[in-house]
Amino acid sequence: MHSRFHTAFSGLAENLQAALAPVLADDRFPAMLSAEQVAALQKASGLDDDALAFALLPIAAACARTSLSHFNVGAIARGVSGAWYFGANMEFSGSTMQQTVHAEQSAVSHAWLRGETSLSSITVNYTPCGHCRQFMNELNSGLQLRINLPGRAPHTLGDYLPDAFGPKDLDIKTLLMDAQDHGYPLRGDSLSQAAIDAANKSHTPYTHSPSGVAIACADGQIFSGSYAENAAFNPTLPPLQGALNLLNLSGYDFSDIERVMLAERADAPLTQWDATAATVRALGCQNIERIALA
Repeated sequence: MHSRFHTAFSGLAENLQAALAPVLADDRFPAMLSAEQVAALQKASGLDDDALAFALLPIAAACARTSLSHFNVGAIARGVSGAWYFGANMEFSGSTMQQTVHAEQSAVSHAWLRGETSLSSITVNYTPCGHCRQFMNELNSGLQLRINLPGRAPHTLGDYLPDAFGPKDLDIKTLLMDAQDHGYPLRGDSLSQAAIDAANKSHTPYTHSPSGVAIACADGQIFSGSYAENAAFNPTLPPLQGALNLLNLSGYDFSDIERVMLAERADAPLTQWDATAATVRALGCQNIERIALA
């Protein structure tokens, strides 16, 4: 079991500990549960969906990286497939606050990058901030997405975001988590191909600037992140953050990063390069490259 889970795990009920221990045994636990694993945990613990998600929130929050705020937030996104995806907030010392990933963004992008097609609900240990409410409004789940908070009755995103402005107001038909393919041919080595593949899956209906990032770790593992734009622009999630999110949730450290590749359109109206390079270098990696999509 990864050391970050020890304290949270010790606080769980004994029957849940016994059922969860084999799942967490691998140091590279991917911070997600299959539908079958969720069902097994429910049976062992006697908890229903909501109660189990609340019980597991400390495990999700243990994945947080909060070198600036020291305030851990955990989230669990439930996919329509039945799989559950953990998320946690991430901060990067030496970079800007704008590079921060919120827990809800972490859980949502985790599900999206794992291939989930839609979400039914998200459970979080603190009330979603306005930034996250707007970010979630980009989802194909829409305002019907259920938000579960400890000690409160479930509400929809629409309840938390009244009189919402979102993609449908701009006549956007393809929403976040809908299947997308921008059609750029794969080329180069495995890292380049992973970055291009991530760019092809990016959600960029506002600037039409697809981009993807792939990170190679010392053991050869590759993590990819796709760009996710938002109707309100500022809650947009850069592709680097998507890749770093998967890396962190999978139990890797930033010191494991050996090489980073950014793929973006050569003539795009915006570029990820400067922010990506600055953040990667702040994390201690100097080996960052860019491949132009054309």
